[in-house]
Amino acid sequence: MDNTLLQSAIDFTKMKRSVFELLVDDGLCAPNLDWHSHTASQLIEMARQSGKLKQETEARIWDAVTECEKQGMHGAQLEPYVPEVLAELCEDCHLVVLTNNACIAAQEALKETGIGHYFDHIVGREQMTALKPSASGVYYVLDHYPDVPAENWMFVGDSWIDGKAAKEGNIAFIAYKGNRNQMEKNEVYPVAHIEDMRELMDSLMWRKEQV
Repeated sequence: MDNTLLQSAIDFTKMKRSVFELLVDDGLCAPNLDWHSHTASQLIEMARQSGKLKQETEARIWDAVTECEKQGMHGAQLEPYVPEVLAELCEDCHLVVLTNNACIAAQEALKETGIGHYFDHIVGREQMTALKPSASGVYYVLDHYPDVPAENWMFVGDSWIDGKAAKEGNIAFIAYKGNRNQMEKNEVYPVAHIEDMRELMDSLMWRKEQV
């Protein structure tokens, strides 16, 4: 959603630092960990896997994350041509938002920008057992559409974590203004790289011909 549909200004570095500091304070993370090389979701999952993450600590972490999200999504503008592309796609496609953000924050941002009505579902972190790059959210969506095979879905996102989730969920991925080096570093290989949302229509037509 962020930087794919919306031009959000979420400070992900600040978010990661906040999560890292809370984990260090609670003895769940080494102070010398290279937190810059991890996403906030990876840091949180690392703490969960330790089996030592206290409920109150996790609540404080999510409070910090949510505050960063609210600040970054307030007054967010749409990426160019998003309304036009969504209006065309919704005529014959299921449209779903899958975001690591809180569901309510995502709903508010999409409503505020006037595109919420295009989507059948908005899936936030509350619906996942683990955040992207985990495929948990992808499986959640697939389970809601049992009559739509995985090969008929297309995941569009800007980050390697989107591509990783798509890969693990066995669905195709298109990178929108994505960092090619980061994609390759994390073994994410999109079926297409696009810089303009209008290019999505051509990419989907190509995909349809291959299925």
